[in-house]
Amino acid sequence: MLLCCSHIQARQAITCINNKGLGMKLISKSAKLDNVCYDIRGPVLQEAKRLEAQGFNLIKLNIGNTAPFGFFTPDGIVHDIIVNMKDAEGYGDAQGLYSARNAIMLDLHSKGVMDVGIDDIYIGNGVSELITITMQALLNSGDEVLIPMPDYPLWTAVVTLAGGKPVHYRCDESSDWNPDLDDIRAKVSPRTKAVVVINPNNPTGAVYDREILEGVAAIAAEHQLIVYADEIYSRITYEGAPYIPMASINPDNFTVSFDGLSKAYRAPGLRSGWMSLTGNKKSAADYIEGLNMLSNMRLCANMPAQFGIQAALGGYQSIKDYLLPGGRLKEQRDIAVSMANNIPGLSVTTPKGALYCFPKMDIKRFNISDDERFVIDLLRDKHLLLVHGTGFNWEAPDHFRIVFLPERETLKEAMTRLGDFLGGYKQQN
Repeated sequence: MLLCCSHIQARQAITCINNKGLGMKLISKSAKLDNVCYDIRGPVLQEAKRLEAQGFNLIKLNIGNTAPFGFFTPDGIVHDIIVNMKDAEGYGDAQGLYSARNAIMLDLHSKGVMDVGIDDIYIGNGVSELITITMQALLNSGDEVLIPMPDYPLWTAVVTLAGGKPVHYRCDESSDWNPDLDDIRAKVSPRTKAVVVINPNNPTGAVYDREILEGVAAIAAEHQLIVYADEIYSRITYEGAPYIPMASINPDNFTVSFDGLSKAYRAPGLRSGWMSLTGNKKSAADYIEGLNMLSNMRLCANMPAQFGIQAALGGYQSIKDYLLPGGRLKEQRDIAVSMANNIPGLSVTTPKGALYCFPKMDIKRFNISDDERFVIDLLRDKHLLLVHGTGFNWEAPDHFRIVFLPERETLKEAMTRLGDFLGGYKQQN
């Protein structure tokens, strides 16, 4: 392309200014991101990518991504998506495909959640998108949301980005990681709008007791709080641990419940999740109008994936085979827990659900003051990738999360590397 003299002179002037470092306007990220972190894909992962670029093979226990570990989407779901692909080319209903929402409604009815109809269900591009929509529709500057600690960090990030203030209530490790009801009560304020429950839990693997859920529901009712129930792992529990839908505890509480295809149906890349509204919907009419507005603005959720929902919920629940004695997930959970508890300086509460455990470190033994540095040191020395506990907004540098998705032998190798590393580790201050 030919440039006139004035363009050339202008470009030379800009180059001169830039080379001298004068007059350059820096482009900064939004101040809304100052208190946002998502360390599951943060600095530790960047270091892992650097090592991979140098040719090192890593064992990755950092993210619940099922496909790389041989947990594939059931064929029936994939088949229904493929045969309906031509029908998925146009925009769909903003709340989702009717047949998919009907399947979700019937699934909820089968769990005892009766106060839900077709129009109370919204399908999104994964639960993460729906969480974002729910917070954007709810929060004004300074409004508070009670979030479990440790948390799934997306909740804290989205509340912050929506202008709200995340307030973390403690989950009690000595009580199988159940929420501390007294701590929840103590942290309710006039600005509190909602309470979040993640059950079964990520990152601890806890499955909450009924009396605890009833206690959360009672606090919500007393203070007229919305209950957000993140139940994406509802179908992944071990040894008969009873998953109890939060929406079934107090049918009068306005409750927003989340589920999807990513975990039980091993389809995280399809980005298909849903939320359902139950309880006193009349009192939430204006809020629901906000949800509808935001749903309409993004036009519709991923259409091809929606054609897999009916097949998923109505078909054979193959996830159960992985959870029974001898099943891959149960055996891998047992390996991770047993080997972690046999490492001097580690202890872990056996998870009753989900895909993770959350070991505790003796920080005095290992002289740990920075758990992110601990996982980076481990990564560099043993090529083993984990996520530190403070990345889940835990209050102390004394935990980390293990994803037990790899095959048994790979998982054993990973735990052996962890034990070897900790056998001689002292963090340098």
